[in-house]
Amino acid sequence: MGQQKLYDDIPGTIVFDSDQAAKGYQLNQFCISLRLAPNREAFKENPESYIDQFPMTPEQREAALNQQWNRLLELGGNIYYTSKLAAYHGINFQELAGLMTGKGSTAYREMMVAGGRPIDGNRYKSEWEDK
Repeated sequence: MGQQKLYDDIPGTIVFDSDQAAKGYQLNQFCISLRLAPNREAFKENPESYIDQFPMTPEQREAALNQQWNRLLELGGNIYYTSKLAAYHGINFQELAGLMTGKGSTAYREMMVAGGRPIDGNRYKSEWEDK
């Protein structure tokens, strides 16, 4: 883990690769566990106790308990698994993407319907003048 990769130069992007998968394994196990009703109920009853079943790093645990969506991805979270945690909190995927981009759900949807983010200035960090 920690080896520089060509795609590390893409701004605003965390590529979920094998290193991220290894780093986030327990975090993702926690998130996907919430797909089952008895687990959601146990988490609701005692979040601290339920999350203790998954040997995450303190940073992963804090991000999960505090709904720090972008931080979860930085710490190895897979967007499809972390969306299970968002759903637990009543946040749908479009709302989650809006939160993660800072645009909000409506503006995020409008951007995507219009073709997504503009490519200008978003290809590689190394192209930025004021790195």
